Amino acid sequence: MPPSSRLTSSPPAAVSVRRDTLEVWLDDGRRIEVLRMRDPRARRMRLSVSERGARLTLPLRASLAAGEAFVQQHRDWLAAQLAEHGQAPPLRRDLTTHLPLRGALLAVDWQPGRFAHVRADDAHLVFVAPTQAGPAALQRALREFYEAQARADVARWLPGYLPGLPRTPSRIRIRPMSSQWGSLAPDGTLALDLALVLGAPSAFEYVLVHELCHLVHADHSRAFWREVEARCPDWRRARDYFRSEGRRLKGTLHALLTG
Repeated sequence: MPPSSRLTSSPPAAVSVRRDTLEVWLDDGRRIEVLRMRDPRARRMRLSVSERGARLTLPLRASLAAGEAFVQQHRDWLAAQLAEHGQAPPLRRDLTTHLPLRGALLAVDWQPGRFAHVRADDAHLVFVAPTQAGPAALQRALREFYEAQARADVARWLPGYLPGLPRTPSRIRIRPMSSQWGSLAPDGTLALDLALVLGAPSAFEYVLVHELCHLVHADHSRAFWREVEARCPDWRRARDYFRSEGRRLKGTLHALLTG
């Protein structure tokens, strides 16, 4: 269970939630940011971890010093939970030696250059960046690389699934998604989670098929699943893959692009 510490005070519920961040250094040398929330409904301090990172919830009457001490007291628990949720080390120039792509960890070769960008070179990645490039520039370059790779995969798969569909997607968006892997809007916009390109290509392809089948059936009826089965007979294996690896994939992408 997440650690918590009961306080006896019960503050008024009219005060809004306030947020800031707390910097914490783990024993392995990682610096992480814990989202600190002061919530009028909270009765106790509570530390939790999800794919989005760590969060400390404080009652209004709890001091900042008490909250920081509470986090320090549970650093080992925090590190274990971050590992379980796939919280990878943040992207750091010359320190990040491998990056995930299509179900594999590829070695990274860091090189100086005029602007930050990433390219695939045989079985490894080349990360080019100016020596003065900060974390935001590196994260932006990596996100652009992942988006380009994901779009290349979709462009390769999509033509084979268009026959038999009543229409084509009006637009395809690829972006980080907090909980879903994909969605289809009423206007035909198909959204796919950027984290898909980190995992097994077969699982990524299944999500594409799943959302395309919603062009035929907007619900999850038996007829819908027959459409999925016809186009992706191995869809159950992909579903099991997300159950075992999905949390790690989303956590890893979040750490790399925001850490």
